[in-house]
Amino acid sequence: MAAEADDPTAASATLEKFRLYETRARFYVIGSSREKRWFRVLKIDRSEPSELHLSEDPVWYSQQEVKSLLQRIAEGNRSTGGLTFVTKAYGIAGCIKFLESYYLILVTKRRQIGCICGHAIYCIDESQMITIPHSSVQTDVATSKNELRYKKLLASVDLTKDFFYSYTYPIMQSLQQNVTSAGMKETPYENLFVWNTFLTEPIRSRCRNALWSVALVHGHFKQVKLSVFGRELNVILISRRSRHFAGTRYLKRGVNDHGKVANDVETEQIVFEEEAGSWKGRMSAIVQMRGSIPLFWSQEAGRLSPKPDIFVQRYDPTYEATKLHFDDLAQRYGQPIIILNLIKTVEKRPREMMLRREFFNAVGYLNQNVPEERKLRFIHWDFHKFAKSKSANVLGVLGGVASEALDLTGFYYSGKPKVQKRRSIQLSRTSTARDVEIRASSGDLPRLSSNADALGSIASQDMRKEDSKHEPLGDAPCYQTGVLRTNCIDCLDRTNVAQYAYGLAALGRQLHAMGLTDVSKIHPDSSIASALMEMYQSMGDALAHQYGGSAAHNTVFPERQGKWKATTQSREFLKSIKRYYSNAYTDDFWVISNLKKENRLSGIWILITIST
Repeated sequence: MAAEADDPTAASATLEKFRLYETRARFYVIGSSREKRWFRVLKIDRSEPSELHLSEDPVWYSQQEVKSLLQRIAEGNRSTGGLTFVTKAYGIAGCIKFLESYYLILVTKRRQIGCICGHAIYCIDESQMITIPHSSVQTDVATSKNELRYKKLLASVDLTKDFFYSYTYPIMQSLQQNVTSAGMKETPYENLFVWNTFLTEPIRSRCRNALWSVALVHGHFKQVKLSVFGRELNVILISRRSRHFAGTRYLKRGVNDHGKVANDVETEQIVFEEEAGSWKGRMSAIVQMRGSIPLFWSQEAGRLSPKPDIFVQRYDPTYEATKLHFDDLAQRYGQPIIILNLIKTVEKRPREMMLRREFFNAVGYLNQNVPEERKLRFIHWDFHKFAKSKSANVLGVLGGVASEALDLTGFYYSGKPKVQKRRSIQLSRTSTARDVEIRASSGDLPRLSSNADALGSIASQDMRKEDSKHEPLGDAPCYQTGVLRTNCIDCLDRTNVAQYAYGLAALGRQLHAMGLTDVSKIHPDSSIASALMEMYQSMGDALAHQYGGSAAHNTVFPERQGKWKATTQSREFLKSIKRYYSNAYTDDFWVISNLKKENRLSGIWILITIST
């Protein structure tokens, strides 16, 4: 676990445990450090029916001092009911006002789900909403039909489902970002992966710090321990869902005017050695992402059609929104941006192929008059067409794509034994791989490599051979610059398989860089590959539930795991029924996310889009 600061005024000081007390006039939130050595006090006024007045006591108290303080408060309020204990908590998830009253959202039960380099990661098991104004000052608005409706909507947000946070580790950022910005003092709440940014703003702005609130990330977190030749390793898979343009698949497709895409999810794979203390031993991480095709398109969910028609909604001749999206990716990850597009090339009834053509045209347009190093690298591969072949080696082909993408972007590796602190993430990688342009002028990978076993080349003809050139990276740290962006139509089922293939190729290089293996490849039938596949399958199911309403459709994973084909087909059929039902009958609830937003309500609309 991360060590507790001896000096409570240090930048690393955190509050992890809380107790809420009330008098008729005020709430008192007593926050303590993990070991309950230091305490702070937050006072919230209850005499105003529609305003939020709070103040933070600047003093750090000892345990005895805070006990004496509470006794004095109780004595001073004896005539009006004294001081009453309300609940214990583990952080404030937000503070919100609807029509009149402010409400405090507390994390009342937590559970540790992982640990990154000594920093605990938690999920929420229970939460509670507390009305701030005392009942004696509330007006009829507080019990009005609309106020109760908004409260009910907020209560429907299940914070116990796929949210996670940390007090001491910025989980909303990648490991590479956290290492290169090690001097950062405050939690970056404006990060696109922090879902309660709006809800925590009233407290953060008034206190001018983030001590009292927890920054919630939505997506998936999974950690396993592996042993490689007797050395203990932690492998962590984190998926972070963007809070921008969020919602279910038939209500959120494509891109918006600001370049934000639907189902934008960053996935990070972290490997580090089991060592005592924080940030010791070697570490490695690789980031990839998925996102809806960045065009203006939609599908109308119907109760009679399990595969609704696809419509290109708006003609954008200069692809401004598409450009904004890729500019944002370049700012987030650096160059190059590699696009792996897995949608269909040929259909009897044109649906996906229309988007494929338009996407290809968009990338071609954006690559005009752009320096070679900034060009988008576009790979189109018809996943379904190839997978139908009896001799198809889907993971083999995708592994080849992954390997060449890794050559272009590199990956984060800490070196040995000490992490070098850098201020900027935009660093040139120290990998010896030279940039080569992925060429897919035909837009169809099988034309470049129709032999699944040989894999062929999707890059320049003189690409280096796999293992002979991937030497261990030694003591010097290296950095990832650029990212692989994968999409299918929903960015779920086909994308999950492609992301696993990329993760497996990356894990081979990560273990090799850390000096744990002699070669940079992992055999797809090994126990390590099996463990990683289970992690990606779990992640895929979680993301599919969040965006599509059912577990992911996977045939590649079960067949690789040796499950009976008839059983697999039966399960996939049941998933199709469940997802169809969700699309046709339950997605109507999500229309709440498209209601006209007022500033004071926007936070709830953001959260409600992922509440079921």
